[in-house]
Amino acid sequence: MLKNFLPFGKQDKADTSALQLPDSIQAIHQKALLGYHLEQVLWGKALLNSTFMPPDPQQAIIWFTMAANAGYGPAHNMLGRCHHFGWGCDKNLTEAASHYAKAAELGDEWGHYNLGILTMRGIGMPQNLPKAFDLFQTAANNNHAKSMNILGRFYEEGWVVGKDVQAAHAWYQRSAETGDYRGCHNHATVLAERGQLEDALDWWDKALPDATSDILLAMQRSLSALDMPRARTLLVATQARLAAVLPATENTPDTNAQG
Repeated sequence: MLKNFLPFGKQDKADTSALQLPDSIQAIHQKALLGYHLEQVLWGKALLNSTFMPPDPQQAIIWFTMAANAGYGPAHNMLGRCHHFGWGCDKNLTEAASHYAKAAELGDEWGHYNLGILTMRGIGMPQNLPKAFDLFQTAANNNHAKSMNILGRFYEEGWVVGKDVQAAHAWYQRSAETGDYRGCHNHATVLAERGQLEDALDWWDKALPDATSDILLAMQRSLSALDMPRARTLLVATQARLAAVLPATENTPDTNAQG
């Protein structure tokens, strides 16, 4: 983990001594300075988006590059994200795809997922659904929750593979159980259609804290159709979160989602 050590301190513009950072964040910074690749990526993410210090995306890229040059897959994934969304650099989808591909080659499941998204949608490259399916399938088989959910969509819609609703529902359930909010919503929808309303509400409740506006809107529609006290309570909470997230800008770095 300490290979390719360099005296990084001179390259780090963040004066942490002047910041009141939690001990956990300071510890990440110190290990990043020592050349630990995971902490270099975590420190770069903090520089992208942290409540404890001003954002510095250009400096974040430097830290991601250090770890990427040492062959660390998650660092290539984060460089892909920077080029994909223009965080600290100009948007460059070709460069983003290159870094995602390198991350995937190094075994990073977020790299498989993010390259799969570009390939599925034809962003920065020709659309190639069979290749996207293979990328999502690889990540899903390695327990990547978001890839499980998208794999379920492939089976539900019959993209590339034959339509298989049962397989779709199984992947949605696995995605939900592994923690993806989209998987939680899709699994809840299936349960509601089966009449298992209390179970469905349990999964919508689990989706609520992390759901983005598109899922919150879908939840709002589903919950509005249910004449149940618990559903009405969850609907109010969903509408409150929707009001809170809608003003957020699309380009705000979401370093936790990575996808």
